[in-house]
Amino acid sequence: MKRPALNHPSQDKLKHPTLENEKVKLLFNPKIWDDRYRESLKYSVANNKPYNWGFIDNLVQPELLRAVRKEIEAEIHFTKKETDIYKVNQSGDLANLSGLNWDDLSRLPNLYKLREILYSEIYRDFIGYVAGAGKLSGTKMDMSINTYTKGCHLLTHDDVIGSRRVSFILYLPDPDKKWKEHYGGGLRLFPSIIKNIPHSDHSAKLVPQFNQLAFFHVQPGFSFHDVEEVKVDKHRLSIQGWYHIPQVGEDGYVAGEEEEYVNSNISTLAQLESKLLEDYEFPKAERIMLPQHQLKHLDKVLLANSEHVSSNDAPHDGAISEQPFLTNEEFDYLAKYISEDYLTSDGLATLREKFTENSYLQLDSFLNEDKSKLFKKLIKHDELNKECPYKALEVKRPWKTAIPPHKWRYMYIDGKSHEAFRTDADILHCLNNEELPNFQLVRETMPEALTTELELIALVEFFKTLTFKKYLILLTGLCPLTEQMLIRRFRPGHDFTLATQISLNDLLKSTPGFIDAILEGTLSLTPSDGWESGEIGGYELYMSNQDDEDLDRDVEDAAVYKTDDTGDAVLINKPASWNSLCLVLRDQSVLQFVKYVSWSAKSSRWDISMQWDVKAADDNDSDKVQSG
Repeated sequence: MKRPALNHPSQDKLKHPTLENEKVKLLFNPKIWDDRYRESLKYSVANNKPYNWGFIDNLVQPELLRAVRKEIEAEIHFTKKETDIYKVNQSGDLANLSGLNWDDLSRLPNLYKLREILYSEIYRDFIGYVAGAGKLSGTKMDMSINTYTKGCHLLTHDDVIGSRRVSFILYLPDPDKKWKEHYGGGLRLFPSIIKNIPHSDHSAKLVPQFNQLAFFHVQPGFSFHDVEEVKVDKHRLSIQGWYHIPQVGEDGYVAGEEEEYVNSNISTLAQLESKLLEDYEFPKAERIMLPQHQLKHLDKVLLANSEHVSSNDAPHDGAISEQPFLTNEEFDYLAKYISEDYLTSDGLATLREKFTENSYLQLDSFLNEDKSKLFKKLIKHDELNKECPYKALEVKRPWKTAIPPHKWRYMYIDGKSHEAFRTDADILHCLNNEELPNFQLVRETMPEALTTELELIALVEFFKTLTFKKYLILLTGLCPLTEQMLIRRFRPGHDFTLATQISLNDLLKSTPGFIDAILEGTLSLTPSDGWESGEIGGYELYMSNQDDEDLDRDVEDAAVYKTDDTGDAVLINKPASWNSLCLVLRDQSVLQFVKYVSWSAKSSRWDISMQWDVKAADDNDSDKVQSG
């Protein structure tokens, strides 16, 4: 029962005593106060790869940490949170423990004691010294508890937010059982090809154990890491936190140091959002202008279609070949790929009306039965009989690996020559040798044994034809001006894209009828089931962009990109599926991502991704189309 208020001092007068240094030292493993151990650890951290990091086994007296774990299990409430970059169970902020009232604090005495010793001056001096980070703040704190259960993960990021100087994770899994590597949940560290561009493959990994501390000096552009997905039904409990640059009045404070640090070290997240790193992102957002002869022909089709729609208030039965701008030969060609359900005047009129109203269409069973059977057979064969490459250096032509991995990671075919991103020279070579996509050339130079890839490229070539673009006009009322197409494969336990905005082509803004949005098409060709619930990821999500001008990045979790805990901002959430085409007209107010694919997925997520800059028949028509 809660005590009456008058039985204990007011919060204003309540003083929480600071532990004396000798008492603090007794609660840690005595080895950390040994000069030889300290120097050995400092040397190890300074020479570790891929950057300055280290770990300490049995950091705290085990009795204290066992008691902390029991308190957490009994008293701490965890909230499941999932964004584009993580899936985790989080507690509230522990940095404010001293602000709790006496009744709250009495439930967490050991957790409070642990926080006090972790931020004590004597321990801060130790961790700052061995991490090569110098003096650390004892008043500015970041600290929380996370529990990673099966399926939980945290994707690549560098922890560069505000004044953070040292990052740490104290692990608290079951103290009586060893956490095994195949459980997942490891801390993985990534080398950088150049500053701010991490490699796709990690080069160091720590398998967490009870009472083990991992820590590293936060180094802008270099301290990239992630938390591997937990693969089993076990709890990977941990306390994570950050030490900051000393504040006013603290030992080590330097006037202006924090401002200079923050201003000179823009987080890689902010750089991605501001397009500062787009030169080093592959595949590039390159929507290639269509040839002039195609544009002239498509203009005529757009006008004819507009007049045809306006002169027919109601749809009429019959094939679209009856319309004057699509020949019988073109209709027959479309029917070689597209289900006949989507090749009738009635069907097209209904779909066009839906698209105009919603800026979104979902066409299930889009490919005809013959093509659907062919692709399912080929993709399933590759999934079952061919080893899927997981390291970037193992990915062979015509496939490539999308970089950098703090924005996205997946395999793709873009119609260009194959390249391997091993060094900064590889990137510079691509930057200095621009190349237009040529799927036909790629197909002609590929081994015949790559049957699946050859057929997928043939499908892309179908989507690139003038005939399909004319069909797209009939379907959406919009005329393509540019195009970009990618064949993509998202591997289980590995691949994703983070939330991004579109970039408009400024050169097209003067084009009559130009739409300030991108028409996106995704043909999902994922051969397995089990994706509908979203639990294994792989879904494609469109959501409203949040206004974060006033967001205090310094107190936000390092991993947060865009949160949507309420679901109110979600516009479209499309699970991976078989033979389903989604068309979305998306403007700059809409973010899109493909959620990380879990290890428990039965197959990769396969798709063909398409983008077009588009225009409407005239200004009046363009006003009718609502973006995203």
